[in-house]
Amino acid sequence: MAQITLSKANTIIKAALAKGAELGLKPLSIAVLDAGGHLKAFQKQDGASMLRFEIAFGKAFGALAVGAGSRSVEKFAKERPHFVEGLVAASGGHVIPVAGGVLVKNAKGDILGAVGITGDTSDNDEAAAIAGIEAAGLVGDGGQG
Repeated sequence: MAQITLSKANTIIKAALAKGAELGLKPLSIAVLDAGGHLKAFQKQDGASMLRFEIAFGKAFGALAVGAGSRSVEKFAKERPHFVEGLVAASGGHVIPVAGGVLVKNAKGDILGAVGITGDTSDNDEAAAIAGIEAAGLVGDGGQG
């Protein structure tokens, strides 16, 4: 079974932080989860505010929960709020329905895990996640369409 390795997770984080620096983003917090929703790696930049782990984890967890980037989960929250309320409840509060959670796929389209980033705007968080994923030679799916 395809999986995300610790080495790839660390590459994703390093490249996402570099993208954040390049774009001049606020301090980022980055969670990389495996396909089962388990934490593989996490880093929080100096100056990041509290609850950033929970938010980054929740963005990635939500993407895995529905099999689509968290931008899709955010759209569901607007269109089907009762569904997302149930999803959040069923997950024990782990799902954060906001863009910035990106599925990590291999070239064949297999889901290897997800990356959740928080700290700047959701669009910028997602851009940093995708940059990190691509730097690791993988495919990012934020649920853009």
